[in-house]
Amino acid sequence: QVQLVESGGGLVQAGGSLRLSCAASGRPLRYYTMGWFRQAPGKDREFVAAIQWSSGSTSYGDYVKGRFTIDRDNAKNTVNLQMNSLKPEDTATYYCAANPKGGRGSKTSEYTFWGQGTQVTVSS
Repeated sequence: QVQLVESGGGLVQAGGSLRLSCAASGRPLRYYTMGWFRQAPGKDREFVAAIQWSSGSTSYGDYVKGRFTIDRDNAKNTVNLQMNSLKPEDTATYYCAANPKGGRGSKTSEYTFWGQGTQVTVSS
């Protein structure tokens, strides 16, 4: 089992920034892909970003390319999402997830473990 706890959400004005963190515990993440997804009310959960723990290779959803950056901290066993130039359409609950099989991980079905989510609200 992997336990994931997100933090860092909140209310921010359009154009502002937030940094989300996901603390992982339970198993070594060496061969995992860690991902961030988001879900707005009435919409499907969508891919935001992913990072392969061992290589550091990253991938991003089209909506966030150039604005969001995912990274990991090996010492703290955390994965972070730096969100810049936020837009009202970025408003959603953001979820951290762990994929034990690795890969680029852009589909929710690839992820086994999920956090409870953290709310991000961007005002116009």
